[in-house]
This record gives sequence, structure tokens and C-alpha cells, in this order.
Amino acid sequence: MNTQTLRFWVVFVCPCLSGFLDAQAVVAAQSLPPNVIFILADDLGWADTTLYGGTRFHQTPNLQRLAERGMLFTRGYSASPLCSPTRSAILTGLSPARTGITTPSGHTEEVILQATVGARAAPQHKAVMPTSVTRLKSEYRTLAESFKDAGYVTAHFGKWHLGREPYSALQQGFDTDLPHHPGPGPAGSYVAPWKFDTFHETKPGEHIEDRMAAEASAWIEQYRDKPFFLNYWAFSVHAPFNAKQELIEKHRQRVDPQDPQRSPTYAAMLESFDDAVGTLLQTLDRLQLADRTVIVFTSDNGGNMYNEVDGGVSPTSNLPLRGGKATLFEGGTRVPTVVVWPGITVAGSRSDVMIQSEDYYPTLLDGLGLQPADGQQFDGSSFLPALRGQTQPRPPLFQYFPHNPAVPDWLPPAVSVHRDDWKLIRIFHGGEAGAHRWLLFNLTQDLGEQKNLAAQEPAIVAELDGLIEQFLRRTNAVVPIPNPAFDPAQYDALQEGKPQPKKRGANGKTNAAQAGQAGLAEDNPALLGWKPRGCTAELQDGVLRVSGTTREPFLGFAAGKLDGRAELRLRLRCAGGAGKLQWLASPTAKPAADLPATEFSVKAGDWVELGLQVKSPAEAAGILRLFLPAQDTPVEVDWIELTSAGKTRRWDFGRLAGRP
Repeated sequence: MNTQTLRFWVVFVCPCLSGFLDAQAVVAAQSLPPNVIFILADDLGWADTTLYGGTRFHQTPNLQRLAERGMLFTRGYSASPLCSPTRSAILTGLSPARTGITTPSGHTEEVILQATVGARAAPQHKAVMPTSVTRLKSEYRTLAESFKDAGYVTAHFGKWHLGREPYSALQQGFDTDLPHHPGPGPAGSYVAPWKFDTFHETKPGEHIEDRMAAEASAWIEQYRDKPFFLNYWAFSVHAPFNAKQELIEKHRQRVDPQDPQRSPTYAAMLESFDDAVGTLLQTLDRLQLADRTVIVFTSDNGGNMYNEVDGGVSPTSNLPLRGGKATLFEGGTRVPTVVVWPGITVAGSRSDVMIQSEDYYPTLLDGLGLQPADGQQFDGSSFLPALRGQTQPRPPLFQYFPHNPAVPDWLPPAVSVHRDDWKLIRIFHGGEAGAHRWLLFNLTQDLGEQKNLAAQEPAIVAELDGLIEQFLRRTNAVVPIPNPAFDPAQYDALQEGKPQPKKRGANGKTNAAQAGQAGLAEDNPALLGWKPRGCTAELQDGVLRVSGTTREPFLGFAAGKLDGRAELRLRLRCAGGAGKLQWLASPTAKPAADLPATEFSVKAGDWVELGLQVKSPAEAAGILRLFLPAQDTPVEVDWIELTSAGKTRRWDFGRLAGRP
């Protein structure tokens, strides 16, 4: 080939060929079905972002960018005021009332696949809570499995909290799962060093959201030429409350003492989450995928307004909404929600249509032209007309939360229904002689849920409660039952909705009995570090009285480093049964195969003293779990001693309870 011919090919033919190939790539890309990214924040409240104009302190420019690309929903709801139930609803389109997942217990060791009627409740409670399912059963068809069967590649990044193997994301339709962690939050810290089993930082001080966003972006680039479904389920802004120090200092300079949102640490955590959203948007723009990618953004429940951070400040405020995480008031279930759907949603639009977690699955199938499996049912419904800007009648919206964790604005076990402007909360057996009790609010007139209209509007109460009854029957919900041990002398209706005291009263009793099931227990400072899990623990009659609420009740303690020859001694009395002492490297770690639990059995009768060897690695930090035979009848514990390296720590519960 001579020089002139070569010049012709370089100058004329190659650019034309390149343009032809580019055009072919565009045609190929346009023939692919839309990608889907589901961004789920953890504990992010409706008032936490700038989307609704309710915060002056928090900064969320990337969430604002997202809303400008699609539709902002003013009445988006989670399925539950706690995380795991909502996560199960997103993946299955089924209500927690149907699946039985009503507590955040996916990280616990106990595998419960069927909800059951509860065994007992403390005498100050009118209802007995049911036992929650702890795993998302694999027989449910998940959103990821529907996409996978439609030819999508699938990935999950971030928090799962629906069970470890064989119930992890990898067994529920996802090809990729990082960091493949079963716990309720980031392992140890947001800022490295982390404590994930198999996932490690690439540099000192790495932030988990930075890493997750980078990993997700790399995965998007890898599969840019295929349709993909990506779960970006952030750890943020769930506890533990820590963040990049430079961001904390930045927001510390902006604190207004009069603003109810004034936690610099929480603001820093939220900024890192918002940065991660920005990273995903930049990746889509850079790869020219934004025009064929559906994005859903929401939160698993309302804002956390009962923990303390930055020297005693609440992480956030949900005002003007009442309540927050772990309550059925609006602050616990109304969440920020944005849907971006190219070709369907109008950029910068808003909708007042009510939607909730169960609706996303049928809506995505509807909009993408995918069919449910034969016999597959949903408790949610498609809101595709609302995405198109059309008026859409909304079926009643239900939320089932049959528990009563001791948080501000707490309610006894309850279920709620939203219909148009009305919201009715049924408190199970909260009335006289075991009857139900109701709270009725008109949210248009009373967004803060301050005026209960149940007495003034008995016809509306009856109508809406009839819808609740139909819902419970339709979903085969396992519901609370009247408490046969209820003692009116120990019940104070005025304490409902108020934060329970954290300190022991003059009679030696604490609020530990409010705790309920694993994942809901409020740690009782009077126990000096011992934490009840799957049980209640109450200083009563001069002893620690432990009553199981699941089949594996235990007391947990962060023991720190032990010398490998440690011994735990205790004095207890019970109706007989078996227990065990187990050492774990962390609350979410699996038991080490070479460190079996120390098992014991106790006969019914009088007080006995036990000496139990702690099987742990020498000089290894970890936690102890003392499993007690408290499933059916309470166990009384007089004292516990832990001896390691020649030093003994003693917890004398009789003295703590005021006994000389």
C-alpha cells in the first residue's frame, strides 16, 4: 500500500468505520431493556434531606440532583418502622404481616421461618407480642430472581440483614454480594479498620460508603453492555455513629443550638451517603447509561431520634412528623422517595400519591413489561400511572408492627391503615377487657398526629378497622393476643408514648421488660454491660429475672481480651433445662469450629452455682453469650463472675436490685 492510499484509509475510511461502529453500539444499547438501580438508605428520615425543604443543617446536593431528574414522592412510606421487615417487602412485594418478618433479627443465630403466637409478656403489658421470623425464606420469589430470569445481571452492595447463608443475597437471586455481611450495620465502624469477615479496606481510614460506591461503579462499568439490576443498600445512616473527622469538624462549625437537627456526626454521615449517590450518578453519566437506567431511592424506615451522639444530642429530628424509627407514627414510616424513569417520569416532577415498599416490585415488572411467575402474589400494587403523572386511586396502605420497643413515642403492638387523608392505628387489646383501642388522625389537618379523632368519628373508625381486619386475614398474620398475666396495678396509660426511664427506680425495677425480641431490646444500663437478646431482663425481687421471647434467649457481654483460661461462674435458679456459654469474635461473627460452646444443664429446684470454661483464643478480644433455659419459664440469676488473667469481675444483681 503506497503512502497516498494509506493516507486515504486513515483520513477517510477509518473515521467513517469508527462512526459506523459507534452507531451500531448505540443501536445495540438502545435495544437493551432498561437497567435498574435501587438505592436504599438505612434509618434516613423524611425530614433529613433537602428534598422537602425541612432541613437547614443537612446537605444533600446529590439527592437533590436525583430528584431533578425524576419524580419526588411526598407520601412515600416504608412497610415497617424497622429495617428488615421493609427490606423483605421490597424484595418480595409482600407485607411483613404475611412473611412474619416483623423485627430486625436477620443477624441472630436463631433460624425462625414461621411466626408464632408469643409465649408471655411482662405484667404491665396488655398484649403478648408474636415471635418474628428471622430469615427471608428462599421459597419467596425475589425481585432479583425476576430480573435474573429476564436476562439481567444482578448485584447487591451494602447492608442485607435478612439472614446469613443459606439465606444471604447470593441465595436470593444476586450474582454479586459485597461485603457479604449479615449484620445490622457496618462491621465495627464506617471508617476503617473494619471487622468484616472477608472484606477489608484498601487503605487506612477508608470509608465504607466510598468503597461501596467505588465497587458498585466498577461493577456497572463491567456490565455496561448488559441489562443490570443493582441494589445499592447503604449502611448509612444507621449506628454506629462515626464519620470522617474532617466532615464532622466541617459541620461542627455550622451547628445552630436552636435547630433540632444539630448533630455534626450525623450530618457528616449523611454527607458521605450523599457523596456515594453522586458517585453512582457520575458513573451513569460518564458511561452514557443515564437515559436507560431506572433509579429508585428511598429509606427503610424513619429517622432515629432516640439514640444519643455528640455528647447527648439526638441523631436527628423528624419534625413536623411525630415519632421516628420503631414507631407507627408518621415519623417512623414516612420516608424520602424519588423515582427516576427515563421516558416515563417528568424531570423535576412531584406526586402526592401514597406508595410504599411492597409497591416497587409490581411497579418495576409493570413498567418493564415483565410478568410475575405463575401463582405469584403481591400485597403491593403498581403505581406506574402515578409515575406518568396521571391521577391514580390508591388502595388502602397497611403497616404491621406488633411490637413495643421502648423508644420515644412508642406504641403497644399495633397495625395501621392509610386511606386518603385518614390514618387509623389499631392498638391490639389496648382497651378495656381485652378489646382493641384506636387512634384516628386526619393527616391533612393534623400532620403531627396530635389530635385523636376516634371518639368523634366512630363510623370512620369502624370502616377503617374493618379494612385492617380484612388485611390481617388476607395476609394470614400472626397477631398479638391478650396477656393472661396482665396486672392493672402495674399498668400506667400515661406512660404510653413517653421515653422509658433508663435508670433503676426506687423499687429496683427497670424498663428492661419493655425490650421485647432480639433486635428491639433497649440496653439497660443497670445491667452494667450485660445485654438481653431474645429475652427480657429485669431486676426484680432481688435478682435478675430473665424471660425468653425467642427460642434462644441469651445475655451478651463485650468481654474484651481473655487469656484463654478464663472462667465464668454464676448462681441461678430455674425450672430446669439446658444452656451454653459461647465466645464470638464479634456480634455478627460465626462460632469458630475449633471453639465449641461450653454446654450445661440445670435441674429444677433451688439455687445452683456453675463454673463454665470460656473457650476462646488466648489474648483475643470478643464477646460472650450466656444462653439460658428461659424459653418457657423465667430464669433467676443472683450473680455472675468472670475471671481472666488472675482478675475477677463480679456482677451482683441482688445488690444492684437494692438487696443488702
